[in-house]
Amino acid sequence: MLTAVPLFECQRRFENADQIVPRSNRKHCGAAYFIPETEPPSLSAGAGDPRPGYASQPWADTLRRVVPDLEYRNAAVNGTTTEHALAQLDRLIDFAPDLLHLPSGANDIVGRVPDYARIEKELRELYRRAAATGAQLTAFTLGRAYRIPTFEDWTDRVRTVNAITRGLAAEYRAVLIDMWDHPVNDRADLLSADRIHFAASGQAVLAAEVVKQLAHRLGRRVPS
Repeated sequence: MLTAVPLFECQRRFENADQIVPRSNRKHCGAAYFIPETEPPSLSAGAGDPRPGYASQPWADTLRRVVPDLEYRNAAVNGTTTEHALAQLDRLIDFAPDLLHLPSGANDIVGRVPDYARIEKELRELYRRAAATGAQLTAFTLGRAYRIPTFEDWTDRVRTVNAITRGLAAEYRAVLIDMWDHPVNDRADLLSADRIHFAASGQAVLAAEVVKQLAHRLGRRVPS
């Protein structure tokens, strides 16, 4: 499902807006596009259980409190792999985004024997083509609270794919929101009933971390 709602007004929202604002030939003045994730959709689509005191909305929707004119397309689909995400790149390029959230390979490691060489190759191609749009890239690492007990080596799998994400994020200057050892992982009510997806409280933390890391990249102070 695609939703479109305005992101950063062309030159006015940030003091250093030229770092992320679209070029004059882009179709959308201020638009962020979130491609189908390879991770559980709580990190992209924002699927998760409600929690008292928190708005039941995806982290990207929460960003509108900071940037009211936010426009984005969220095409996250549960179970999507990096290979499938690559197939969406034509739509991504046509949208001409300013901010582009990239996958973290979570569904690529849900298998009998993960092929890390293939995962890295496909993620690298995704980063390469995404960076060519001129958008500011963002990505999450997977949190340690995300577990699939079926796999005894699950922690090693997540550590390995997180290392791939960190390396590519550094290479392509993506804003990395590192959730692996974030304190939110210790919250007893972080996960939804399925024990996979972040609940509303986790979505709020994701939104706050995205804002902080983007502000850091732009050299701006985030009000406490």
